[in-house]
Amino acid sequence: MKSRVATSLTALRGPALAVLGLMALAAPAVAQDAAPAAAPAAAPAAPVDPKAVVATVNGKPITEADLTLAGEDFSEELAKVAPDQRRKAILDVLIDLRLMAGAAEKDGLDKSEEFQRRLDLLRARALRNEFFRAKVDLAVTDEAVKKRYEAEIAKIVPEEEVHAQHILVETEDEAKAIIKELDKGGDFAKLAAEKSKDPGSAKMGGDLGFFTKGKMIKEFEDAAFALEPGKYTEKPVKTQYGFHIIKSVEKRKQPLPTYDQVKDQVRQLVLRDTFVDTVAGLRKDSKVDIVDPALKAAPDAQPAQ
Repeated sequence: MKSRVATSLTALRGPALAVLGLMALAAPAVAQDAAPAAAPAAAPAAPVDPKAVVATVNGKPITEADLTLAGEDFSEELAKVAPDQRRKAILDVLIDLRLMAGAAEKDGLDKSEEFQRRLDLLRARALRNEFFRAKVDLAVTDEAVKKRYEAEIAKIVPEEEVHAQHILVETEDEAKAIIKELDKGGDFAKLAAEKSKDPGSAKMGGDLGFFTKGKMIKEFEDAAFALEPGKYTEKPVKTQYGFHIIKSVEKRKQPLPTYDQVKDQVRQLVLRDTFVDTVAGLRKDSKVDIVDPALKAAPDAQPAQ
């Protein structure tokens, strides 16, 4: 019976219920059944007049600008609504919000001290968000991000890395026999595919790709980095896994990440530092007095690990 009712409600007003259900953390079955998660809808091709009225509630207009703002505010909830239903879902939410807000005012709920405290907090949050957008986010330019990337890259000393192949066998005698085949001109990759006990690399001719120091067992690593490119170990290298014949394919300095590869992460660094500096400046220029003795003595909160 419950699932049948949920299905009926979804068919009646699926998009709006999906958004409101998520907002209120209620009716999860309806929210899930409304529509699968999807990517945000594409922006309309033609420009839209933000002042255009799309609906009225008791004579008060709801405009395109209202739809846009609400769409941004409920973007996470809207991701669970089918793209072609999102615009109507937002309108339904705004209509319900206006109706409930009007009813609350009629009952005098906006006059209570608790509501005024909530309103002050919401106003402060909205102003904080607008300040962050205007004074922090927009201050982080592409030039600032590129400059930070260049500064960070300049601090990095590229590590040496080696590209190696290996053949792993169980006994020293097996390893010595393979080395003799290599000495006679045997193909390393072919022998690795035929004889290596390392299932991961054997099918790739023993290829291990590039690695830096500290990534492999010490005995293996020491032997690999000691080889000149094109050379293989003349004696078997023993590790806890067995006996290895190692060939150095190539040596190089580890490539540094390009700007395009890490620009998003670098921008977050610049954004964080700009935010911290901005808040520190505001605190320095303002008088903040913590009256509560326990809170005054308490250390600053640390982010959860």
